Amino acid sequence: MAAVKAVLPTKDEVMTRSIPMEKVRNIGIIAHIDAGKTTVTERILHHTGRTHKIGGVDEGTAVMDWMDQERERGITIMAAATTCHWAEHRINIIDTPGHVDFTAEVERSLRVLDGGVVILDAVSGVEAQSEMVWRQADRYHVSRICFVNKMDRVGADFFRTVASIESRLGAVAVPVQLPLGSESAFRGVIDLLEQKAVVFQDDPQAPLIIEDVPEGEAECVARWRHLLVEKLAEHDDTILLPYLEGQNIPAPLIRQSLRRLTAANKVVPVICGSALRGKGVTPLLDAIVAYLPSPADVPPAVAHDVTGSREILCVPDDNEPVAALAFKVVSDPFMGRLIYMRVYSGRLKSGAQVLNTSRMKRERIGRLYLMHSNRREEVTEAEAGSIVAAVGLRGTSTGDTLCSPARPLLFESIRFAEPVMSMAIEPRAKADAEKLEDVLGKLVDEDPSFKVRQNPETGQALIMGMGELHLEVTIERMAREFGIRVNVGKPRVAYREAITRAVETEGRFVRQTGGRGQYGHVWLKLEPGERGSGFKFVDAIKGGVIPREYVPAIQAGAREAIETGGPAGYPVVDVVVSAYDGSYHEVDSSELAFKIASSIAVKNGLPRAKPVLLEPIMKLEITTPSQFTGEMVGDLNARRARIERIDAQGDLTVIGCLIPLGETFGLATALRSLSQGRVTHTMEFSRYEQVPAGIAEQLISTS
Repeated sequence: MAAVKAVLPTKDEVMTRSIPMEKVRNIGIIAHIDAGKTTVTERILHHTGRTHKIGGVDEGTAVMDWMDQERERGITIMAAATTCHWAEHRINIIDTPGHVDFTAEVERSLRVLDGGVVILDAVSGVEAQSEMVWRQADRYHVSRICFVNKMDRVGADFFRTVASIESRLGAVAVPVQLPLGSESAFRGVIDLLEQKAVVFQDDPQAPLIIEDVPEGEAECVARWRHLLVEKLAEHDDTILLPYLEGQNIPAPLIRQSLRRLTAANKVVPVICGSALRGKGVTPLLDAIVAYLPSPADVPPAVAHDVTGSREILCVPDDNEPVAALAFKVVSDPFMGRLIYMRVYSGRLKSGAQVLNTSRMKRERIGRLYLMHSNRREEVTEAEAGSIVAAVGLRGTSTGDTLCSPARPLLFESIRFAEPVMSMAIEPRAKADAEKLEDVLGKLVDEDPSFKVRQNPETGQALIMGMGELHLEVTIERMAREFGIRVNVGKPRVAYREAITRAVETEGRFVRQTGGRGQYGHVWLKLEPGERGSGFKFVDAIKGGVIPREYVPAIQAGAREAIETGGPAGYPVVDVVVSAYDGSYHEVDSSELAFKIASSIAVKNGLPRAKPVLLEPIMKLEITTPSQFTGEMVGDLNARRARIERIDAQGDLTVIGCLIPLGETFGLATALRSLSQGRVTHTMEFSRYEQVPAGIAEQLISTS
């Protein structure tokens, strides 16, 4: 296996040169946190001549981790795009986060990619987030190769990692390399296709040394090569016949088969190396070019007409009408809104007018850019299969379809998980209140997994995200990028009160201040309603004891009183208020007087109606590996959850339960801790139920 020299285009060539679609690769670097994704990307950029200095995650100099928070924490927070060239191929790369709190960045990146490089730690093997991103890649039919990283670490085991790919991910792992040594003795790889040893030198930029396979490794190499061919023969008839005839299958035929089966998601080639030392990066680039598909190798993107009744296939052809999907929005302080998009068909040109069919608005493309992390290179047009960023699209958001007005179509939008954690915020300076609203709008525009809502009952602004780190980073961004500092705290639970017995109550409002006074007198009956029925008002006044024109005011007064709150200060729900008696004054009575009298009657009657406290109950479903079921159930019981079902689904367990909202704070973090980060859960509102007496007393005393 000979080393391939990088082809380094000039800046003008990058901007104007047309590369055949068969030589374009749109790939993502995906993995569990700390597996080495950004380090791999940095080495790829250096090997391809895209950067002239190697960036380091630990030193805070990584090109792809450009945010201050990323460099300080040593983790990727926002997916970053770049473009490089290798062996006359253009490789568009998106480096994605590994932390579960930023899974939305992985989701939208995989939606527009054709292939992915899954980085695995040679010591840890398949980890929790590896499973999650693998399932996301399955959902979008993204072809993958695996790079077993950190082969020079103590405890590195290539063969154990390959076994974990098959057992935990359910993939057909096909090693195309074997390590030459391991841990501190790792010095190269054995190419199973060419049956040659590839030795890495200490200088990562030095040429690879190609040698014969060491004598002691010959038997192992023969066994693994036979296994490689056997796995290919199970899925590819072009390999099956010569395999059955016992022929020695040449490397080019194996390589072609691997490419076809990888593009079809039937096998996953596995290679290895140590990105930090620059070992194995050249073979990785060769594998990306050799095995991962081009836009022409994957099925055409499926869209529908705007009515949704007819399917439209977007063939990756420059001569087709343009069709693109916006998958990311970034608020650039100098450029404004940058819209990242994948062009599926046609040519997207600067200044062209396109139709946003998601919002049925016409938009004009401003300038187009190839992105290199947070730096830009302007281009005049983007061909089919390209990933570019555009400015000037004011009404376009994540998941919107942009297409030619001559062929209106609509891609399926990107679905994101609902936020699992919320936090109350308020600006430290009152003068920042209006600015905060604008900043929150920009953050919501950028991040579909970040949401904001105003709680009308508690008066708090709630920010919602995927976890504590997600919200913490967002609050830091408010301070650093927008200059707004906020106070944060745990949001209040929206408790309710309900009465348990019927009472009759009187309200009288009389004021005499000289001249015309105020007079209102009403008798009301308060009764418990059915759970979930809300507020009901009954007009039971007979005999004209109160004129009809005052009845709406009586109803309004009663409604306001129960919404203001009962004895514990929480709104009262599920109550029937009947007005049945009272009196009026021909001169002094007014709508205001009867409204106040009705409110007084309700306030007087609620304490005697034996009110109880109600709490919101959430419907929670947890999916966890079966070995953690006991720990999950124990934690849920401690949180007053009621387990309704426990179902087995293969090696996973699904737990369905009802849990009080007040007990769910910190739940996401606790579940991840108990399951080594391998749990997923969904939660939605179910109903209100009575709070146990002991807990109700504590809540009332502290409210």
